[in-house]
Amino acid sequence: MPDPRVWFITGASTGLGRALAELILEKDEVVVATVRSPAVLEDLSPHAFSRAKAAFGRIDVVVNNAGVAELGEVELVDEAKARAVLETNFWGALNVTKEAIRFFRDDNPPGAGGRLLQMSSYLGITGLAGAGFYVSSKFALEGITETLAQEIDPKWNIKITLLEPGWIRSAMASRVTWPPEHPAYAGNASLPTNALRHGRFGDFVTWKDTRRSVEVFYKAASIPDPPLHLLVGKDAVDAARKKIASLTESVVKYEAWSEGLEE
Repeated sequence: MPDPRVWFITGASTGLGRALAELILEKDEVVVATVRSPAVLEDLSPHAFSRAKAAFGRIDVVVNNAGVAELGEVELVDEAKARAVLETNFWGALNVTKEAIRFFRDDNPPGAGGRLLQMSSYLGITGLAGAGFYVSSKFALEGITETLAQEIDPKWNIKITLLEPGWIRSAMASRVTWPPEHPAYAGNASLPTNALRHGRFGDFVTWKDTRRSVEVFYKAASIPDPPLHLLVGKDAVDAARKKIASLTESVVKYEAWSEGLEE
């Protein structure tokens, strides 16, 4: 029988990370889990990866899961908090990403490669009023990952998938807070941010079961030829279809404007 896979998961203390780690252990596979935010993983990553190699000799799957969120209108979110979201969700994830690619190529047995699962979101594909900086961080993660997927040599046997779930019940939603209201926005109760601010998330989203969702993530790590983008949840699929339809409509309507621009 093949040896059990070795997984490396960031942000595994709560929520999706913990649920995925528990599932992996139930499958009799090995988990190396970090509970610290990836914002501080620039120095921690090489150390944690090296300890995993010393203990198990290889890493088969890396899951870039840790993340944070801030809610509020773009002009109202405190800049320091906004930068912290980007620092964690993009730069922190990128630190882990680079170390994962290096490890798969240079430290794993030759040709073994590895799987990199990037915990993005359907909000890495489409915007959402009130979540601008979370959205921006996921858009950035999507862009850097798509670029990376084009840059790596196929002979390294590294497979990358952007996980793009909809609303999954986790601890993150309960931790986000809103900045104080601004009269310019408060005066229009129909604005989507006001509906979110004064309502409950459950009034606007359909929560997915955490366990069933991480089962999809686990399955994604076993696909021989995995997709670069994997939408998870009907809300994510519907949002992507609307974005594609809107973009297609714009392309068709204004395609002629691009004629005759070549030198």
